[in-house]
Amino acid sequence: MALLEILQFPHPVLRQRADEVREIDATIHRLARDMAETMHRAPGIGLAAPQVGVSSRLIVVDLSAGEEPDQLLVLVNPEIVCKEGKIRMEEGCLSVPDLRETVTRCERVVVRGQDLQGNMVEVEGDELMAVALQHEIDHLDGMLFIDHLSQLKRSRYVARQKKVAAEQRG
Repeated sequence: MALLEILQFPHPVLRQRADEVREIDATIHRLARDMAETMHRAPGIGLAAPQVGVSSRLIVVDLSAGEEPDQLLVLVNPEIVCKEGKIRMEEGCLSVPDLRETVTRCERVVVRGQDLQGNMVEVEGDELMAVALQHEIDHLDGMLFIDHLSQLKRSRYVARQKKVAAEQRG
């Protein structure tokens, strides 16, 4: 297994829609393993392939953050097929450093996708799992959680990141 580099805002790959996975082969299996290891080491509870520079519709989610190996969820070509309710929850993102903000999302979702054996599966998630699934699927569509913030909060974050980048360039 290998640790992968997690791309950070404003990397342009994070704003592109990921390609559908056409074949679940050894490359996808290896990517899923590497993504899970990278997510756990970060530490985080979710990671999407675009965050590691791969334009594939693949996500990994583990609410236990690696504490319970059987909790790892890997979904290929996931799509939300049902949404219900509203919930406000604080979110952060491995690709959006130094920011945690409260975001409004659906409280319950049903997601359809494939497991690594190619079987169609449906996953029901509520509260934190629902938020994590929506957050990671947003990444597959080129969206970041900052897109759910007010224009003021988003622009303040962007300005701060530009300042940090300018200081790093010297």
